[in-house]
Amino acid sequence: MCMVIFAPLFAIFAFATCGGYSGGLRLSVDCANKSESDLNIDIAFAYPFRLHQVNFDAPTCEGKRRETLSLIGDFSSSAEFFVTIAVFAFLYSLAATVVYIFFQNKYRENNRGPLIDFIVTVVFSFLWLVGSSAWAKGLSDVKIATDPDEVLLLMSACKQQSNKCLPVRSPVMSSLNTSVVFGFLNFILWAGNIWFVFKETGWHSSGQRHAADTMEKQSSGYNQGGYNQDSYGPAGGYNQPGSYGQKVHGWEGKTGKVPRRKWGQ
Repeated sequence: MCMVIFAPLFAIFAFATCGGYSGGLRLSVDCANKSESDLNIDIAFAYPFRLHQVNFDAPTCEGKRRETLSLIGDFSSSAEFFVTIAVFAFLYSLAATVVYIFFQNKYRENNRGPLIDFIVTVVFSFLWLVGSSAWAKGLSDVKIATDPDEVLLLMSACKQQSNKCLPVRSPVMSSLNTSVVFGFLNFILWAGNIWFVFKETGWHSSGQRHAADTMEKQSSGYNQGGYNQDSYGPAGGYNQPGSYGQKVHGWEGKTGKVPRRKWGQ
């Protein structure tokens, strides 16, 4: 039930917070010649974070000439991989929900449905782990590449001490941080669901039958062994007839009385 409720919801949060991101930063270059300064250099970027394609103009503080620069790095592979996993996980969880509710008998027929569901669940758990880890590393690189202090180092005007280069606004990465969190939450959710799906498969049923058969054989072996034999029967010698009716050293076994011995005998 938790899988049916939370899997589509967590998947939506994962790809929405990553795939729908757009942000930017603002820089300021104050040249020695104030007429050449640019105090509002806006640089915008968005998913899928092909930063090397993000261009912006910056003053050189050498007359009116400006230079065209670009950010460094291409982090689209990890971001797109993460979003793709989230989208397919969302679609599969919706389809599985429909099957669980409306086609339960068809799902259990021939044990094919639970087996497919188990395999897909294991695959998605692995993909969520790999995708979330890759995107966490990619996000760390994106933060470095879009750090205003790092971007200022790309400008030739900022290499001259007579010019003042300052960061005005840093990009807000809270939604991207949230996407990583939901990525690992999805991994925990799908990995935890492996056991519940496995119990629906024939592998779990056959394992239970095998364990029951083993216990039955062991119990029958104990019943047939020496623990259940009548050790006090004729073979044991304790119930042998007439053993108490014999005379032992002159005692009368039948009456159990010891004859008195007369003096002088």
